[in-house]
Parts: sequence; structure tokens; C-alpha cells
Amino acid sequence: MFRAYREFMLALKKRSKKLTYIVGLVSQKGGVGKSTLSRMIAREFEKGGMRTKIADLDTQQQTCTYWAGRRAECNIEPEIQVQSFATVKSALSDAPRFDALIMDGKPNASEQTLEVAKAADVVVIPTGQTVDDLHPGVLLAHSLVRKGIPIPRIAFAMCKTTGSARESDAARRYLEEAGYSVLEGEIPVSTAYGSASDNGKAITETSYVTLNRKASDLAQSIVDRLTELAEKRVA
Repeated sequence: MFRAYREFMLALKKRSKKLTYIVGLVSQKGGVGKSTLSRMIAREFEKGGMRTKIADLDTQQQTCTYWAGRRAECNIEPEIQVQSFATVKSALSDAPRFDALIMDGKPNASEQTLEVAKAADVVVIPTGQTVDDLHPGVLLAHSLVRKGIPIPRIAFAMCKTTGSARESDAARRYLEEAGYSVLEGEIPVSTAYGSASDNGKAITETSYVTLNRKASDLAQSIVDRLTELAEKRVA
């Protein structure tokens, strides 16, 4: 269980009425790890006792939807509920039945991306270490801020990293100097993560303890961010 899980649930109970926590995963380009993180977050929330659903908003790719099918075929627990939605509005209409809704948005979908960001408690932007990944991500974040999304609700997640501490530190500085926070932990490039996904598993469910721990650290950081924001709202 997450170290901050109890505090997270207490913050949830302090609200005037039961609401669903919403995590939005958005990106300016494809292939940066958005769906990978969506599945990881959902699995960790379910494992922690939160009834969770992934709203797969990329109706063409349906990456999370097909993954959920593979997971069901392999009888992997906990079961992760995933549904494809054509619009953010329809996804939100289903949210009250759950403790958490993970919205996996389309890449390069400016209008939908803004809708996801407006609805989300936390907006996670996955990025790699190179400027080719970092620059589009920062431009997306700047765009969201200009359209009214508060900076504290935006967080970058380091994905597909090389394992080089120097490169990781440089990427984090790039994002922080642009004015944004970066979640703790990172997801390195590994064939084991791909193999886990092929078999309907999340990246915290590989056969390697070290890789699972790296992914769990990033999931924990997202919980910490939600807890922090929840406490500020009820203070």
C-alpha cells in the first residue's frame, strides 16, 4: 500500500460530498508513455483499495481498451475497468461510480486535451529525456496555463529514460526552469515493461523487483501530489 494512502483517503473523506479523483494523462505527441502510465496508475489505485476506471479517449488506437482485454483473458487481478469514450463529457458522466477516473487522452488533440485538463485534479504530461520530447511537452503545458489551468495541477513524468543520471538531471532542470514540477521516479527503457504490457500487466507487475519499484515510485509521487492538493482544498 502507498505510504500516503491513509492520508489520501482522509483528505477524500473531509470533502463536503463524495467526489471522484480525476487524473488526466495528456501529451503533444504519441509514444511518450501516456497509456503506459494510465494503466500503471489504475492498477496501483485498485490495489490500494480505490475503485478505479480508465477512460480511453483515443477511440482510434484504444491502447488501454485492448490491454484490458488481454488482462481479462489472463485472469490477472485486480481487474481494471477500461471503457472507450468518444468525448470527455461522456467519460465524466460515468465518474461518480468510481473513487478515481484515469483519463487517457488523444495525443495532439488540443480541444480534448484542454477538456481533460479542466476536469482533472492532476494533469500528468509524460516526457522522455531529449529536447525532441521535452520541448513539445513544455509548449503543451504553457498552452494549458494560458487557457487557465493552474500550474500546481500540472506535473511532468519522466518516461523511457536511459538510466543516465546526468541526462535525467538535465531533463528535470529543463522542465523546472520552464516553471513546472517533475514527479519523483522514472520509467526506464526496458523490454520487460513491454513484455508485461503484452500479457495484460501493468509496469508494476513485471518479473523484476527493481523495475517494479521504479514504476511504483512514480505512482507514489502521483498519490502524493493528489494528497497535497486535496489537503489544500479542505484546509
